[in-house]
Amino acid sequence: MEKLQPKLFAVLKNYSKEQFIKDVIAGIIVAIIALPLSIALALASGVGPERGLYTAIVAGFVISFLGGSRVQISGPTAAFATIVAGIVATSGMEGLVVATIMAGLILIAMGVLRLGNLIRFIPYTITTGFTAGIALTIAIGQIKDFLGLTYPAGLSPVETLEKAEAVIHNISTVNVQAVIVGVVCLAILILYPIFTAKIPGKAGKFLNSIPASLLAVLVGIFMVMGFDMKVNTIGSLYEISNKPPTFVMPTFSFDLIKGQFSNALTIAILAAVESLLSCVVSDSMVHSKHNSNMELIAQGAGNVASGLFGGIPATGAIARTAANVKNGGRTPVSGMVHAVMLLLIMVLLMPYAALIPMPTIAAILFMVAYNMSGWKEFVYLIKTSPKSDIAVLVVTFVLTVVFDLVIAIEVGIVFAAVLFMMRMSDVTQVEGWKYIDHSKDPDAIELRAVPKGTLVYEFIGPMFFAAADKLLKISVPDNTKNLIIRMRSVNAIDATAMHNMEQLLEKCKKKNVQLILSHVNEQPLSVMKKAGFYQAVGSDNFCAHIDDAIRRAEDLQ
Repeated sequence: MEKLQPKLFAVLKNYSKEQFIKDVIAGIIVAIIALPLSIALALASGVGPERGLYTAIVAGFVISFLGGSRVQISGPTAAFATIVAGIVATSGMEGLVVATIMAGLILIAMGVLRLGNLIRFIPYTITTGFTAGIALTIAIGQIKDFLGLTYPAGLSPVETLEKAEAVIHNISTVNVQAVIVGVVCLAILILYPIFTAKIPGKAGKFLNSIPASLLAVLVGIFMVMGFDMKVNTIGSLYEISNKPPTFVMPTFSFDLIKGQFSNALTIAILAAVESLLSCVVSDSMVHSKHNSNMELIAQGAGNVASGLFGGIPATGAIARTAANVKNGGRTPVSGMVHAVMLLLIMVLLMPYAALIPMPTIAAILFMVAYNMSGWKEFVYLIKTSPKSDIAVLVVTFVLTVVFDLVIAIEVGIVFAAVLFMMRMSDVTQVEGWKYIDHSKDPDAIELRAVPKGTLVYEFIGPMFFAAADKLLKISVPDNTKNLIIRMRSVNAIDATAMHNMEQLLEKCKKKNVQLILSHVNEQPLSVMKKAGFYQAVGSDNFCAHIDDAIRRAEDLQ
């Protein structure tokens, strides 16, 4: 059983100065990216902008410190916006704080009970579709800032399609200067790594160590300030208090806890699914393996801390995690640096952070979306996978973009499960042996001789509810004396199939036919004994091999 040990403690054993520098740089870049996102997500959630920063600072630090992933970055995410806004509208901040803390406690319990391992039941097609959908959602969400569009007062779209519609309706307000800044920064992000990779020696190594994202931020600030360009910056859009998060003990009551339990459960499940999916995606980026149960405990602790320090629900953020990996982050230190950096920016450097142009942030997130999209894998699956898997992939992708990841995951898993059951039902077979006259067919010499009046049926594949009806199709003619069921290829049987086996036994008894079973594996045998089927058939009629079963039928003639 995997130990519940934070990943930080494991990676520090072989930690180097070089990696520390990379983690610090990655943490700073992620903090710069997280700053406007945290503010925007807080506003979309119906709370003050500073609460988004509180969440990224407090929950981000705690989750990185205790987490089961090397590179996970946590904070407020778009998935929670609608849920949080609904809680605030009906129960106020008091209700949201209680729901957030309760969700954290549920997540901790899930981790302690080792429920994180359930992530392995989410198919690769769902993970790929979900990731590609999130990437497209991120890209669509950045078009406004990249083009410098101006929306009418009161228009603040949250859903992806709403954002796309708002872009189309307000495309005439495009700011050419914003586009110039965005294009220049995007060009730096694309071309700078290619350029530095071609420079040999120490110079190339040094230049390559400077993140393109950081260079783009500096160039973006220089363009806007140096040429007095009319482009939105973080400071021109948001007014944020520079006071650090402070501890506030919420008021608990039985009625409040009871009323917020369903909301807390929703937040916990969503946080678990999104954070573990983010871990799976990031694992493939850094060739590592996360500890899912430790990650759930960390997510729970982070949400409890977020609630106590005035924040909102938090979970693993795929975009920020991908940005962390892209900029060299390889240990939880980068996530902790990201949280500390946000705190420093908030308290000390807010005037300077306010200079960062929004088109620059948009360009960085365009690259993050591209890098995390996995479009090559998406296309490969489309070309090579069975139609059922392609359907799951496309449905998950479309639902993630059109609705949200909650619906996408729910429908995707149900769809995949139904298709899996149909596929397994097709694989599961109940076949009767063909009887050949040995005197007329010399090639039948290798076939076993079956006593007269004996039928042999072979079960192939797992016997479960989707395939259990095939048991009832076994025909038992009036002249049958023995019915042999060969089960060497059946590794599992469920309650529905067991019920149908009992009905088959009753049919045999009515026709005075002896039921004999051959090569019953461990799990089916255990189920049969527990159901009393083993005793009803008789231990003498359970044979280890088909030859033994045939001899048993001969003895009963």
